[in-house]
Amino acid sequence: MSRVRHFLRDDDLSPADQDLVLDAAARLAEAPHLASEALRSDAIGLLFEKPSLRTRVSSEVACARLGATPVHLRTDELQLSRGETAEDSVRVLVGYLSLLMARVREHGFLEDLARPDVLPIVNGLSDRFHPLQSLADLLTLRQELGTLAGRRMAFVGDGNNVASSLMLASAMAGLGLVVATPEAYRPPEDVVDRAIELAAASGAEVRLTTDPVDAVKEADAVYTDVWTSMGQEDEEARRRRDLWPYQVNSELIAQAPASAIVLHCLPAHRGDEITDDVLDSERSRVFGQAHNRLPATAALFLFLLEPSLAGRLEEVPWDGDLP
Repeated sequence: MSRVRHFLRDDDLSPADQDLVLDAAARLAEAPHLASEALRSDAIGLLFEKPSLRTRVSSEVACARLGATPVHLRTDELQLSRGETAEDSVRVLVGYLSLLMARVREHGFLEDLARPDVLPIVNGLSDRFHPLQSLADLLTLRQELGTLAGRRMAFVGDGNNVASSLMLASAMAGLGLVVATPEAYRPPEDVVDRAIELAAASGAEVRLTTDPVDAVKEADAVYTDVWTSMGQEDEEARRRRDLWPYQVNSELIAQAPASAIVLHCLPAHRGDEITDDVLDSERSRVFGQAHNRLPATAALFLFLLEPSLAGRLEEVPWDGDLP
């Protein structure tokens, strides 16, 4: 078997690949059934170590829209606890599946699964990155802003896996990003360094600050996420105290340009990282952003399994009616 493509982190795609996936996602958002038979011979594994609403439903429906068969798996079904290695498991699964998407606790587990010559692995979320989410985010920004290059976004709050993915994806897209966190909550240094490297190539600015007002003052979009992720519940009180000055509320949004939109990857803890009046405001694009998880995921699956078709979706005629 030839070397396969994985999507464990955003920069597993090149900037050109990312643009192609976003173009395909935009087309599938317009015409959901445009590629309805593209993966009819494929089965796609959906492995969930952590619970999910958006990732589970969007990935399952993406399979259905592309004609693929979704196969749900739990990590205990891989029998790792009984001594089977991740390598052996994935070498078995390649006989059944065309691709495996996995939502896991530890990023290292994905790396163990991602053999260079076996089965494409897609990161549905890990403690390090959430690249399927950032594809949906960039799609939403393209729909709202027209272009990404030269635009600016602010991420305010915890420098978590979502922030890390946004740094890489934005840098590749030429989208400026300012991340505002307390010093102790900065994204990992290796991710920051890689984002700066990618930004130098695209002409974007990636910058860190501890001042949320500084972050939002020139932003076309203001983004936040939960302060306490799954697995961090014992830190909730400390995190809430430390991150309270980073709440996205009407006072902070008033410091942003009047045209700035608001994003959140959900689920939201209303009254903590974001207030009701902002989340439900005319500026909010949060639920459209959530809906974009579907075409973004479908486009990524298509790109990994049928890249030539993914690149030709713009040429496929569509008259506005479903087949």
